[in-house]
Amino acid sequence: MPTITSETLPNGLPLHRVALEGTRAVTILVAFDAGARTERPEENGMAHFLEHLVFKGGEKYDHYKKVNETAERMGGSLNAYTSHDLVAFHITVRAEAAMEAIDLLTDFVGRPRLDADELDRERGVVIQEIQRYKDQPSAVAEELIDKAAFGDHPLGRTVLGPEEHLRSFSREAIVAFRERRWAGERGGAFIVGNIDHVPADGAVAELFGRFPTLPAPERFEPTPVLRRDVLVERRDTNQSHLRLMYRPDVDVSDPADRAAMSIYSTLLGGSMGSRLFDEIREQRGLCYSVWAVDHALADASILQLGAGLESSKTPEAYARMREIVAELHRDGPTEEEVERARAYSAGRRVLAFENTNAVARYAAGQAIVFGEDIDPDRAISALDAVTFDEVATIARAVDPEAAAVACVGPHDEAEF
Repeated sequence: MPTITSETLPNGLPLHRVALEGTRAVTILVAFDAGARTERPEENGMAHFLEHLVFKGGEKYDHYKKVNETAERMGGSLNAYTSHDLVAFHITVRAEAAMEAIDLLTDFVGRPRLDADELDRERGVVIQEIQRYKDQPSAVAEELIDKAAFGDHPLGRTVLGPEEHLRSFSREAIVAFRERRWAGERGGAFIVGNIDHVPADGAVAELFGRFPTLPAPERFEPTPVLRRDVLVERRDTNQSHLRLMYRPDVDVSDPADRAAMSIYSTLLGGSMGSRLFDEIREQRGLCYSVWAVDHALADASILQLGAGLESSKTPEAYARMREIVAELHRDGPTEEEVERARAYSAGRRVLAFENTNAVARYAAGQAIVFGEDIDPDRAISALDAVTFDEVATIARAVDPEAAAVACVGPHDEAEF
């Protein structure tokens, strides 16, 4: 059972300490409700670009080499991520280095220099990242399915943004975005793992006080009704990358519904015993990779199916994937596959939570995206408690006719 304490600092930033037994590591993570869905149209790509820029240095560690070398001297793993919902920065170190790690992270993230010269250099780096993704058909398929499902809505745009935006961003615009979105009230700081070397005398609060006090930002644009568009990027390849997206009628604000949705997606295509894997791969031999995954956004539940397969087999696989969703909608799952998927989902969560970074990322989503309890044990208990009837209800909530479709390969839209 973890020991969890929480407080709100004078700058509005919630600070959570999650003490986990049996680990020598500690993860420090700070995150904000400042992901890609909070960008204005002309800002698309700015949240991710800002994530890159803060690593160039703060006040004390005022150069990227000082940031990187300090992390290495601690034996730390330092990284960040930007999603549609969040931007987050995290470092995992041995417990004895906790305070030094907090000092480093709060310096360059809480008071970044955002040097104009570094900004110009980093543009090229991020543009190369965008170009790399364009060379990866599977990544292009991910971008296409978001656009097919949500069109011009922020959720339909890429997190990386278009190249022309990266070339146009000014330092002033980036600072303005940070001041508009990185408010403590819509963020959180998390210290997770072995916190024996983290004092309770106010030193930690002082370091996290480096983040400025900012007004609460406006709410993001709500998730729209799912479009049913079909988008194909034709490429003369032997393998195709297929994606389908549904928006189930699920109350994402209910933790029990989210847990049931997770188990549904697992029995559909989240394990080697799932329906998609067993039939599409094992029985029919149509592909090497086929899967289903659920995404819990702040205000919507999303179900995505995907496959990477020989192009000539794409029509058959596509038809059968849609039929399997329809069969679950019509007939429901079996009690045996629900029981197996529930055990698998809970077991995977237990194994994931052996990693302090995974617990910290989970806590950030719980606190900032959903405004809920961050206890990892409750996440496991929620999966264990899901009933057959709850999963059957989820299956009925997935409209088999309401799907967006995307594919990269030698196909035409009419094939879908």
